[in-house]
Amino acid sequence: MNAVKWKSVLVILIWLIPAALYAQEMRSGLDDQNALAVTIYNKDLALVKDQRRVTIESGELDLAIRDVSAQIRPETALLTGLDPNSNLELIEQNFDFDLLTPESLLKKYVGKTIRTVTVNPSNGNETIENAVVLATNQGIVLQFPFRIETQFPGRLIFDEAPENLRDRPTLVLKLVNDNPEPQEIQLSYLTSGLSWRADYVASLNDDETQFDLNGWVTLTNNSGTTYPNALLQLVAGDVQQVEQVLPRMRSTAVLEMAAAPAAMDEEALFDYHLYTLQRPTTIANQQTKQVALMSAGDVPVSKQYLVDGQGEFFGGRTAAPIKQDVGVFIELENSEQSNLGVPLPAGIVRVYKNDSAGRIQFIGEDRIDHTAKDVEIQLKLGNAFDVTAERVQTSFRKVASQGQYNFSAEIGQRITLKNAKQEAVEVKIHEMIPGDWKINSESSPHTNISSTLVEWRVSVPAGGTAEHEYETLVRY
Repeated sequence: MNAVKWKSVLVILIWLIPAALYAQEMRSGLDDQNALAVTIYNKDLALVKDQRRVTIESGELDLAIRDVSAQIRPETALLTGLDPNSNLELIEQNFDFDLLTPESLLKKYVGKTIRTVTVNPSNGNETIENAVVLATNQGIVLQFPFRIETQFPGRLIFDEAPENLRDRPTLVLKLVNDNPEPQEIQLSYLTSGLSWRADYVASLNDDETQFDLNGWVTLTNNSGTTYPNALLQLVAGDVQQVEQVLPRMRSTAVLEMAAAPAAMDEEALFDYHLYTLQRPTTIANQQTKQVALMSAGDVPVSKQYLVDGQGEFFGGRTAAPIKQDVGVFIELENSEQSNLGVPLPAGIVRVYKNDSAGRIQFIGEDRIDHTAKDVEIQLKLGNAFDVTAERVQTSFRKVASQGQYNFSAEIGQRITLKNAKQEAVEVKIHEMIPGDWKINSESSPHTNISSTLVEWRVSVPAGGTAEHEYETLVRY
């Protein structure tokens, strides 16, 4: 019988659960928790600050702090006494992540005796027998006094739970305490399993000159525990982490969605940016939720058309014309003058626009990096349908190479732009030119974007055509 089948008939009866098993330790659960703060970073990293009010006996003892993250990095745990008269000395700590489940309980009982219960279907009478658990691989194998069964149809009874099984992730701290009065303590630790990303939604106006921008933070919690009523803070930036050698546990949970509309405050932190939610929020385990990050209205934008050469047309002679995509871009300035001017975390910007009947339509998306204030943002939304480009090499003449150059040639190009729209458009032509180069001739003047990137701007009339020609001396 497979694991799914025997689990369906397995009823666990545990007479004495952890209180007696852990008689030598004190336990702290969520009832003791009076403050919780979670700071989440970009790369599967979070800092948890768990504040609790506990009464600890004097002397040396074990303090079991329950409901910590199942993906805690135990080596990062820091216990702090917050009261002036606190004097806690930490001697040892152990993280117990072997949780109590039907499977784990059976595995701990391999080679041991349990009781089994079967019910007579004709009269309902129960029969109780002792059996030894022989194996639990791909099902259960039980040895009775005169038989072995692999498809047991009844219930299993366990007299107790093993001491090394916990009902939830627990960090056990062995410490010395000299203050028997109630006191405030804080456990801080780093954990995996918590992540966040920024997502943006933009609504473009009818004449495509402005949009409204709303930013959302998407939180995902696969850490194995819930963080109730937590102060939530997010750090945008690439925080250095040393690669861990030890493997970490991973969760494969199905996530749920929840919305929490509230804007976040932003401030500089070292060379990063910190975003703080101005109200507590619960981050449930195995959940995805969204929290409002920012909003801005009437942000000026401009639509741009771009033909991008990518430097692939300077390697030799070509004959046939080449069709090229004309990208459609939205450009804006992240400045106060543009009703923005705030650091924007990296994320995907999705742009929508109403059609002629007022129905909203999706028109494209692009990813932005972490974007500082007063930096230009360029979003590629797709390729134009009515604006097209065709390139042809008009000349190719090799010239004598000199000095360190292995290749020298004069290469002529012609780019034909066609515009089927009812209004004129301006198309940018970007050319990435390799090596040492010089433009011998051109239809219109160029602008140097960088040492290898050149830009031309060409006006194309409504329903018309425009050609741009140039010749370049390339040496490399």
